Amino acid sequence: MADEIELGFHGAAQTVTGSCMEVKHGNSRILIDCGLFQGSRGLERLNYGPFRFQPGRIDAVILTHAHIDHSGLLPRLAAQGFSGPIWCTEPTRDLLHYMLADSARLQEGDAARRNRRADRADEPPIDPLYTVADADIALGLTRSVDLDRWFDPAPGLRARFWNAGHILGAASVELAAGDLSVLFSGDLGPDVKSLERPAEAPAGVDHIICESTYGDRERQDVDSEQRLALLGAEVRAALERGGNLIIPAFAVERTQELLLDIATLFDRGVLAARPVFIDSPLASRATSVFAKHAPPDTDNGAVFRNSAFHYVESTSESMSLNQMSGAVILAGSGMCEGGRVRHHLVHNLPRRDSTVLFVGYQAQGSLGRTIVDGARRVRISGRDLAVRATIRRIESYSAHADRGDLIRWVEARRPIRGSLFFSHGEAAALGSLKGAFEASTHTIVPAIGERYRLRAGEPATRLCTGIDEVQQVISGDWQNDYADFAVNLKRDLQRISDEAARRNAIRRMRRIIDDMAAHRADHSARRRASRSDRPRHARR
Repeated sequence: MADEIELGFHGAAQTVTGSCMEVKHGNSRILIDCGLFQGSRGLERLNYGPFRFQPGRIDAVILTHAHIDHSGLLPRLAAQGFSGPIWCTEPTRDLLHYMLADSARLQEGDAARRNRRADRADEPPIDPLYTVADADIALGLTRSVDLDRWFDPAPGLRARFWNAGHILGAASVELAAGDLSVLFSGDLGPDVKSLERPAEAPAGVDHIICESTYGDRERQDVDSEQRLALLGAEVRAALERGGNLIIPAFAVERTQELLLDIATLFDRGVLAARPVFIDSPLASRATSVFAKHAPPDTDNGAVFRNSAFHYVESTSESMSLNQMSGAVILAGSGMCEGGRVRHHLVHNLPRRDSTVLFVGYQAQGSLGRTIVDGARRVRISGRDLAVRATIRRIESYSAHADRGDLIRWVEARRPIRGSLFFSHGEAAALGSLKGAFEASTHTIVPAIGERYRLRAGEPATRLCTGIDEVQQVISGDWQNDYADFAVNLKRDLQRISDEAARRNAIRRMRRIIDDMAAHRADHSARRRASRSDRPRHARR
């Protein structure tokens, strides 16, 4: 069998979500990750499309880590016929036990809520993407393996995990097919991180697929003490304003890092101890996994049981927090696209005395990104809201390597005998990293749908191009534009002083929409007529 593989990109190419790569070697088929697309409604719709491979023909999945944008489509994969092993580290397997079940409950609950919305009363019902039962099937397929231990995911392929320094259990994947070696970075952590050791990986491989989330951003270098000071200042200022401090936080790693630092600030007397509400059942369960594996500086996990911490379980208790002022509330999701943070935003964004503190990456098209970018009005669950709260951000909590960290990681892998792929990034980040290496290395920025042939010691060869309609979704989402347009439309119309002119503006907008719809219908009719006029043999 030739020492070559075919590599296909099904997600996280020119975007930071939906990570999924397919590896073909002879008759063997494996996936590296199988993640959920998260962010805008357009991106989320990609989750409902058919897989671009046959799930039943996939021999195995190698999972880099537990984040839902890397693992969240595993239940759907299993529901559609996949029955092979899902290889991962033991901490990843422990986290998945909670994360996939939680994701399934959110899918079921979100479908039910959206079907109840008054503005969807005349639309067909939405089915959940997958169910809790599907998640249980996927969990039953997981197999754990230690770092730096070779295993055989499929005939002709060998693999081993390397610490990626990203979150608990996160790993890079070294894959070998004969003399051919390929290294998948997974998500990489920064050089300095409180709960994880620095990333490690082998040097001298043929091809590298490297994440690029912060490829265009250099964060200010801060050590643990400086980060503590930053957090302490933000919490103190927020509480002095008198309202609530809402921190949208990812349930895994970010919440636990924040709890470690908040406990330290309380223990040192830098901040007066006060109740801190962890309003995310998933974060509560994930924290128990962290306590089990006892990362450094956590006093064998005891830090997460600080008497000031209150883990909120019930929905009624979560809703009751909206009656408070001066509360510190950590709630998911980190990009504000779902979860309990959304009702906290509904109650606190209009309050001038409240604060929203972002401590994680906000993907293009997400509600969090819209707020961080300075929107004065937003739409949440069909409600238009003015943004009067103070919006703040701390970037030093990122679980992702920044540009300098990524460049150092890649340089430490040299010599690179074939190609260097940059994935899992938005356009500016990808372009920045490509520019840093293209003079010395064969670099590629793949698109979703593209496939490449990889051989030992040779640059990769592209076998097919990407999928245009997917690229259009990635580059922008009409629903985000609509939400921005809709929440400001009334105010914009009021800026027109004359009543007749306002009505004329509305008529003109309607005419434009009708004309474009008619043009689209006419174009489709002409295409159908053109096909029917062709000879029968030409249509086969």
